[in-house]
Amino acid sequence: MSFAATVLTLYPEMFPGPLGISLAGKALANGLWSLDVRNIRDSATDRHRSVDDTPAGGGPGMVLRADVLGRAIDEASPPEDARPRLLMSPRGRPLTQALVRDLAAGPGATVICGRFEGVDQRVIDRRGLIEVSIGDYVLSGGELAAMVLIDAVVRLIPGVMGKESSGTEESFSDGLLEYPHYTRPAEWEGEAIPDVLVSGDHGRVARWRREQSLALTRERRPDLAAALPAERPKARGDR
Repeated sequence: MSFAATVLTLYPEMFPGPLGISLAGKALANGLWSLDVRNIRDSATDRHRSVDDTPAGGGPGMVLRADVLGRAIDEASPPEDARPRLLMSPRGRPLTQALVRDLAAGPGATVICGRFEGVDQRVIDRRGLIEVSIGDYVLSGGELAAMVLIDAVVRLIPGVMGKESSGTEESFSDGLLEYPHYTRPAEWEGEAIPDVLVSGDHGRVARWRREQSLALTRERRPDLAAALPAERPKARGDR
């Protein structure tokens, strides 16, 4: 079964955008995943196609109405739909590689793109929306965040990347940041490729890469380093 993404947005013209090119675009054209983009405004019932209103209790901005968004969700994701319903939100759970892997192994997702000051909490609660954040900052809307999530997931679908190892030997795949990469020319601006990488000794290369990943993670992401299991002490005779 291919991964089926349904996106609910007020700006359907933004899609597929980057998802229509490169790896994701080729996979979309080849049927490895599907994209259904729906306009939330199509679920409005008044002649002005209103989708938002002022926040209860006062305050700036506008809020997406529960009745309009709830109707849009019901039309796109009926009760028998097994796909999770994700709301892109800066207050959501962080988008991690572990979550990406879980989504890639499933049938797809319905992704809701928030706008304005947010979404009426009742539709989040009543429709079981899972709030997901791509970082500690605020965007104008959830569309770019949805593209980030979908791109991260699609690239892990079997057949999308050329080599299966491409999805496992990269940052966050094992809780570490990825090691440095080098390629030709062998020397550039007076700096040569590290000798170990041209030694032909695969064991040394693997150990060097692991050491580099550990060092980078400890330096740049101490939060990830703190969550790593303790390294096994080397036994006598280990290299």
